[in-house]
Amino acid sequence: MKTRVHGDYHLGQVLLVQNDFVITDFEGEPARSLAERRHKQPAAKDVAGMLRSFNYARYQALAHATVERPDALASLEVPAREWERATRQAFLHAYRDNTQGSPLYGSWDDMRQLIDLFEVDKAFYEVGYEVDNRPDWVRIPLAGLEDVWESARRD
Repeated sequence: MKTRVHGDYHLGQVLLVQNDFVITDFEGEPARSLAERRHKQPAAKDVAGMLRSFNYARYQALAHATVERPDALASLEVPAREWERATRQAFLHAYRDNTQGSPLYGSWDDMRQLIDLFEVDKAFYEVGYEVDNRPDWVRIPLAGLEDVWESARRD
């Protein structure tokens, strides 16, 4: 099933206000045309966008924490990876639990495969974006693609 999606859903679009979350900036991905942003799409696209945002948060936190102490990277990598894993799992479980029985998807397994596909698509989009705008950040979507590849090889 397709619906209107946020189109640029990530942690920077979510605010915590009075013990509740407010989602902002429903303009969609700025690099896409208005006509393209208006197309209905699977909700999995926004879910994948948030998962990619968790990956960005992990790598940016590591970069920030090791600016003055590069030697700390080895001790921080495992906890950062575990934070991302736990955050992704909590987000996906909450999404599944709150959409169960809705017409958004037939089965959770089908939805998970679609989320995985959109996550890879988003990471490839991010590679191009970072090359054009922030070349020193291109390592983040590349590492994310490597994480997806490693996960698929384990499954």
